[in-house]
Amino acid sequence: MVAAGLLAFSFFTVALGAPLAREPLHVHDARSAAPAGYTTSGAPHPDTVLQLRVALKQSNVDGLVDKLYDVSTPGSANYRNFLSKAEVEKYTAPSAESLAAVTAWLDRNNVTTTPGATTQWLNIEVPVAKANAMLDADFSTFEHTDLGISAIRTLAYSVPASVKPHIEFIYPATTFPVQAKKSYANIHIASTHRNASTHAARAVDASCDSAMTPACLQALYNIPTTPATQPSNTLAVSSFVESFASTTDLKSFLGQFRPDMASGTQFALQTLDGGINDESQASVEGSLDTQYTVGIATNVPTTFFSVGADNGGDLTGFLDLVNSLIAQDTAPTVLTTSFGFPEALVDQNLATNLCNAYAQLGARGTSILFSSGDSGVDDGEGGTCTVFRPTFPSGCPFVTVVGATQGTAPETAADLSSGGFSNFFPMPQYQSTAVASYLTTLGQTNAGLFNKTGRAYPDVSAAGVGYQVTINGTVTPVSGTSASTPLFASVVALLNDRLIAAGESTMGFLNPFLYSTGAGALNDITAGSNPGCGTSGFPAASGWDPVTGLGTPDFNKLLSALKLS
Repeated sequence: MVAAGLLAFSFFTVALGAPLAREPLHVHDARSAAPAGYTTSGAPHPDTVLQLRVALKQSNVDGLVDKLYDVSTPGSANYRNFLSKAEVEKYTAPSAESLAAVTAWLDRNNVTTTPGATTQWLNIEVPVAKANAMLDADFSTFEHTDLGISAIRTLAYSVPASVKPHIEFIYPATTFPVQAKKSYANIHIASTHRNASTHAARAVDASCDSAMTPACLQALYNIPTTPATQPSNTLAVSSFVESFASTTDLKSFLGQFRPDMASGTQFALQTLDGGINDESQASVEGSLDTQYTVGIATNVPTTFFSVGADNGGDLTGFLDLVNSLIAQDTAPTVLTTSFGFPEALVDQNLATNLCNAYAQLGARGTSILFSSGDSGVDDGEGGTCTVFRPTFPSGCPFVTVVGATQGTAPETAADLSSGGFSNFFPMPQYQSTAVASYLTTLGQTNAGLFNKTGRAYPDVSAAGVGYQVTINGTVTPVSGTSASTPLFASVVALLNDRLIAAGESTMGFLNPFLYSTGAGALNDITAGSNPGCGTSGFPAASGWDPVTGLGTPDFNKLLSALKLS
């Protein structure tokens, strides 16, 4: 591979027979070194075929984001007037010029393309030798011994000047797998907590402090038990890392904790990237997510998406899932995900692309919720941290991030609840006032340890300690933001049911509502903190804070804020 800034030339013969110099190549993406833990083990065989994806430049991402806020902000004339799939594609489809420039370049190199999941993507298969030549790259085999990962990657690649403005990036050329165990599931086995009062106590049984059940959550957050009635209201639960769920366990769980529901109530299953659902190997995560969606969002149609490993990496699974949902004619009304990554290990181009994909779903009316993580102000990667380390996709401004609380009589911040500020994404306007107030109160505490201008998270929170989950026939206590996230998603799904029944649109992208008219419908959590990185972390406070966000849900108050009570 030649050094950056030098010109790489080759020749080809055009139809007239005259040899012409190929366009010089220009570095499009480069990194100084492989991530920590990866070492090169040599060059792959030149005939080894690489499966690459070309992300074409989207035509008007800024326009899409403007439209997302237009349909998501209370007071807008277009509030909850969501876009159709075709309308979103007008913003995201590459221009004819971009498509022509990229396909012409690939044709000149005798590379065949196949369509990706959406119009933004072209899939290509290229032998290593050809990839090195056409991209001025040095694809090598990298090994991560501790994680058992082997991947063919390059530290840099180049494209012609005629192509450069028309592509975002080529994936996964310089993007390394983050973890062998896929993304981390935000789960901790629970211990018992009792805490000081932070808001008015409600009629919740004292046993709920150590054993959280659907009945506890219904009492704590005024969640109704009445069945949903609207079949167009759908709740999607995403699963990675072979996090399987058992229908037998769900039946047992409902029989014990929701005897008022039909015992045969189940989730639907969709698989992707070779995913399966091996019910004989039910996981903590899969069991938790399905039992506290099906068992809370009574009769809301729920689909369990099992994403397999036939995709070359964990981040690819995230990419494939969101693009498969974008490609559907009808997107789910709620999507909940309890997995994430250390932000520092995610390629920023890919992070931005994923975030913009979530904006596409939001513009179509999908509420997207992610768990914040379970490592306080750290990112779960382990090792020593000298500054606070954020998680991803928590920093994406187009998703709603859920932290965790503990206790019922009453509720305080759970110390595991991850929260902080992104180093990738700037603070969105919808939260600027709330966050500025917190930073004023915080003063010089933790000064220099976080990016005070970054997108702040979590946005909201819910109980996250001591959930009773049936796993392979045994009831087990589980804690984490993996518990609070499907719970909050279920509240949103039940609110959507009421909206649709009233002839209105679903809630869609939640954050502009939550930080304005919806803020008063949340229980403000003012005690606790999220320690990490050798510090006490951030303290909870009145209003928004980076431990519990704006607070925990009150179904009846949220219903009133939506003018449905």
